Amino acid sequence: MPQKITRDDVAHVAALARLRIDDEHLDLFTGQLAAILEHAEDVEALDLEGVAPTSHPFDLGNVWREDQPAPTLTNEEALAGAPRAEAGRFRVPTILGEAP
Repeated sequence: MPQKITRDDVAHVAALARLRIDDEHLDLFTGQLAAILEHAEDVEALDLEGVAPTSHPFDLGNVWREDQPAPTLTNEEALAGAPRAEAGRFRVPTILGEAP
């Protein structure tokens, strides 16, 4: 059984990463990291003999349909429900102080 992670281990790793962690969070992170490592031990203990490596549990394939031309809205129909329109386009508020 691997050695359990200690509060000092977490403090050392935090120092290496140049992270400042107060005592309250140090205790919290020690418990959380211990739980993660315990779960990793459970996964490591699984018998995976004969199981092929994979990046996803299901076969992935393209589920998109072929593009088919279809009727669309006219510009006027699209703008009919817009709160504001200008020069055949949707008018939206200026953002980041940029002028159009």
